Amino acid sequence: MTMTMVNGLPQQEEKEGPTPEQVRRGRRTAMLLFALGFGPMILATIMFYTGWLNPAGHTNHGALISPTVPVAALNLETLSGEPLANRFVAGKADPQWLLVVAAGECDTRCEELLYLARQANIALGKNANRVSRAAVLGGITGDLAARWPTEYRLMERLRPVPGKTPAWPAGINPESEPRILLIDPFGNVMMHYGPENSGKDMLKDLKHLLKLSQVG
Repeated sequence: MTMTMVNGLPQQEEKEGPTPEQVRRGRRTAMLLFALGFGPMILATIMFYTGWLNPAGHTNHGALISPTVPVAALNLETLSGEPLANRFVAGKADPQWLLVVAAGECDTRCEELLYLARQANIALGKNANRVSRAAVLGGITGDLAARWPTEYRLMERLRPVPGKTPAWPAGINPESEPRILLIDPFGNVMMHYGPENSGKDMLKDLKHLLKLSQVG
């Protein structure tokens, strides 16, 4: 806003708004920033699912979930009542991959998966902080509850949202068979593992995905 003098009195003049070229330049800048931030993740997902640019084709060891399931469909929340889906909103700083161990009563098979998820995460070394861990369990033994603060202190506990039932991906029923779900930084449940998988299986998948992606 500028000032001019008319008949000896100051008058305010409104500046012109941005030109069409400035508007177009701003849009191009916004699109470029989005591409730089999320482009690698989108490309990594396409490459992982299709084997594009990978002469060995599909390299996943876990079972792919196709189509992917949005994390909101799981109807899970933290013990403090925060919806899990809030972790994956657009523009979230430092998005992470998430391993979720899902089971009914946590028996020996369930605890094997808790251990597998923990060890695979630790084995990522400098990339370990790009992956977080959580568990939604129908119940645990007193022995496991006592060991949880030391053995699984970095594994967050989740629960179903009150009044809602988790909509697990097709073919997954944690009540009958415990599973590990892999959720990408966009909030897509994309893969799952079970007792038939080894820690090396999961570690290879995670390393492959983290290598392809610069997001999460």
